[in-house]
Amino acid sequence: MERTTAATAQGELRSDGVPATQAIGRALGREARRGTFIALIGELGAGKTQLAKGVAEGLEVPTIVNSPTFVLMNEHVGRLRLYHVDAYRLAQPEEAVDAGLIEERQSDGVVVVEWADRLEGWLPADRLEITITGDVADASVRTLRWTAIGTVHAHLADAALDSR
Repeated sequence: MERTTAATAQGELRSDGVPATQAIGRALGREARRGTFIALIGELGAGKTQLAKGVAEGLEVPTIVNSPTFVLMNEHVGRLRLYHVDAYRLAQPEEAVDAGLIEERQSDGVVVVEWADRLEGWLPADRLEITITGDVADASVRTLRWTAIGTVHAHLADAALDSR
């Protein structure tokens, strides 16, 4: 892991399939606290939803978690409330705010945003950003490059990702 400041951490993980990606998400969900914001970036099929499902399991969400592509946001109740947002269909980042996808009431729980790169300029300064890319040689392998911005998210990354 490369550390750039006391409140910023970066690292990289590899996943060899869906169960491993979900396990990374579970670790994040177990360590998540109120106000956790996880920004997921990656192409179609990269594993963003699988990671979100793992976060939900780590938060002890008993309901099925699917990508909210057409409804834009699903809310789930677990140890903490999970706000699962999908920005894929948004034409402009401002639409997320106008639609209530990113708002203060979410600070009581955990926010996971798929296609977070589409919300450039509207994401909170403190967040855990994870970019997922596939491996050309092996379709089941994923690389997860993460940047934790802010003390809370740096501690989250240390606890959930650094040990992996």
